[in-house]
Amino acid sequence: MSNEMEIVDKLMLLIVSGKYSAHDRLPSENEIADNYKVPRITARKAYERLEESGYIYKKQGKGSYVKDRYRQIELVLTGDVSFSQKMIEKGYKFQSKTIFCKEINYNKKIYNSLETDEDDRVFKVGRLRYIDQQPIALHISYVAKSVFNDIDVVGADITSMFNYYNDKGYTEFCSKPSILSVSFPTESQRKLLDCPYLIPLLVLESGCMDKKTSKVLEYIKIFYRSDCFSYVIP
Repeated sequence: MSNEMEIVDKLMLLIVSGKYSAHDRLPSENEIADNYKVPRITARKAYERLEESGYIYKKQGKGSYVKDRYRQIELVLTGDVSFSQKMIEKGYKFQSKTIFCKEINYNKKIYNSLETDEDDRVFKVGRLRYIDQQPIALHISYVAKSVFNDIDVVGADITSMFNYYNDKGYTEFCSKPSILSVSFPTESQRKLLDCPYLIPLLVLESGCMDKKTSKVLEYIKIFYRSDCFSYVIP
């Protein structure tokens, strides 16, 4: 008799190997229970794990189907062009929504990245990015008030940091060295990004600089849903 995770592993292998293609209907829970000689509740839990991992989706009253994991947005991980511009140029129905602008307590890593003094005030501006009304990324920009004096007043209304920088006279950008890591979403991130806890997030930490003066404009931390993107690293 198989257990839940053995069934998950076997079905995942069939999906990855191409035995099942995108949008193919999978065997019913009863069929899985019979094939693997397990109770139906075990088959149901196996399907729940696959759905949480982003491999399948369900249609009410019709069954479980293979999710198309290859229709992903190709994203070039550079900081010289805004995320908004990249999405719009690719023809996606893109939307950005600012969800907070808050002053942070002193954080040595962030302040050092911004190359600012400990007595400076730093604000974080959080924006959710949507494609076809689906939240796909959370962008958090950390900005020093010494560089942008009105950030505490206008931050909550900023939907594009690059447009904001353009308005301040900064028009050419370059990135500081970037750090890539993977994490699983916290409860608050799951709610914001509307994603299951088993779908990992790709976390990009970097900085944006003015190309002409080398002034650091922001330290940025971006959380990408890993099931929504394929990544190009120049």
